[in-house]
Order: sequence, then structure tokens, then C-alpha cells
Amino acid sequence: MNDTVVIRSDALTAAIDPMGAELVSLKDSAGREYMTDADPRWWTGHAPILFPIVGALNNGTYRLDGAEYALAKHGFARTSRFGIETSDAARVQFRLRDSEATRVHYPFAFTLDIDFALEGAALRITATVTNRDQQAMLFSFGFHPAFAWPLPGNAAKDAHRVVFAKDEPAPIRRIDTKTLCLRTEPQRSPVEGKVLSPKAELFEADALIWDRLESRSLTFGAPGGAALKLDFPDCPNLGIWQKPGAPFLALEPWHGYNDPQGFEGDFREKPGVLSLPPGDSHEFRLSIEVSPPENPQ
Repeated sequence: MNDTVVIRSDALTAAIDPMGAELVSLKDSAGREYMTDADPRWWTGHAPILFPIVGALNNGTYRLDGAEYALAKHGFARTSRFGIETSDAARVQFRLRDSEATRVHYPFAFTLDIDFALEGAALRITATVTNRDQQAMLFSFGFHPAFAWPLPGNAAKDAHRVVFAKDEPAPIRRIDTKTLCLRTEPQRSPVEGKVLSPKAELFEADALIWDRLESRSLTFGAPGGAALKLDFPDCPNLGIWQKPGAPFLALEPWHGYNDPQGFEGDFREKPGVLSLPPGDSHEFRLSIEVSPPENPQ
């Protein structure tokens, strides 16, 4: 990470790796870390960008206008090096353009801009997808930030809660661990009203996935410890995930999700796919606001 870009405000410091335009560190003014430590015993990611798909495809392939293409889980943005478009003390913008390598797997001309800006105790992330093609462009997009669990402060891990902005009574979806596709039958939500009590056993069957999410914001934290408020106005889906027992929790606003089991339709018919007209752009915003712990470590 020798070329990691660091930006600062009076309250926060963020570090972003141009490989994947991935947020790898978010610290408060006391130097307390809010992101996962990416311990390879659990998972080496921090906050990958998911584009042009979210989740996995059925058999790792999709069909478009009679042709078949292969795409790895979550797409190629997370393993692509972004260029730096603009940078100053509190803001940096990264850009990924289509190339011969991307067109093998995804036959569209595009730009993907990821803008990081610190404003006091908040990190604002704006992803802008632009269609540079002569045809409508099909894609999904997702954020995948994984936060320290427990967060800084003296609060116990099992005291942490995810609190949604609205009640979330709808069933959730789970992944078939063999095919990596969404199971056909939804499951009862573990959310009680607005509150999810995360625990390792919830993730033994992989992520919790909301394909019908009412909220566009949530908080994560525990009494006496630090807290995070996430706002994601442009993402109607959500994944929450960890490796069971790991010291992180991934809170992932998405537009799109894994293929349903057995899906063999055209890419246009894939649930959660957006169609962007030629020359148009689409934004996805994520704000992460940090409240430091009441009880410093």
C-alpha cells in the first residue's frame, strides 16, 4: 500500500488504496481505527467496490444478446487499479475506464468515478457510473465496507446493535453455499422492529440479504462505545456479513444482488440490474458519520 492516498479533516483521517479505490483505514482524531484490520485469518478485504455486478452469477456466467460472458463474484472493479483524477487535503477522486481487459467480460464502454470527501466527522463517498457506449448499459453496483467489531471504546462485542431507520419486517434472503446463488425461499428476518442484534451464528449460512429494504440509513454501535451512522439514499438492497467470529462486521448497501438459484435469463432480466441510457450517469452515495466513544480506550 505504498501508494495509498491519505485525506484528512479536523476529525477524521481516511486512507484509500488505488487498487480497487478501496477504503482501507478510517481513524478519528485520537487515532482510533474504525475499519477492519483485514487479518488474513478471516478476510483480507476492507471495503471493496462491487461493479458491474453484486454477488455471484449462476455458474459464474451471464447471457446478453445471445453471447455468454464470465464474471467473477462482485465483478472486476475491486481488482482493478484506478487512476487519480483530482486530489487535495480532504478529497480525492479515482477513475476506472473500460479497457480491452474489461470488455472481455463486460462489453460496455464506461467510466466509474469514486469520490471520497471528508467533512468534519463524516466521510462522503460518491460513486458515479457513466455510460460511454452507444447502447444502454446494464450493471449493478454495491459498497462493501467492513467495520471493526467491536468498535473503539470499552463496549462489549455482544452489546453492539444495528439500528435501522425504519422497521424492517420483510423476510431476508440467504445464499446457497454451493452455487452462491440466492435460495428460492426467503427466511424470517432476525430484525426485531428496527433492531438487529448481530451474533456469529447468524452468519454461518453466509450473508443476511435484504432484497426489500425499507430503510436508507442505519446506525451501528453500542452504549458507551463508538457509533457509526451510514446513509445510503441510492441503494435499495443491503447485505450484512462476517466470517463467523471475526472481529469485523460488513454493512453493505447495494443496488443488485446474487442471481437467484437456477437463473438462466438474459442479463436484462437479472434482478437488481440498472439500464443506463447512452451518455447518462448514475450516482450512488454512502455517508459514514463517526461518533467517537464516550469511554476512551
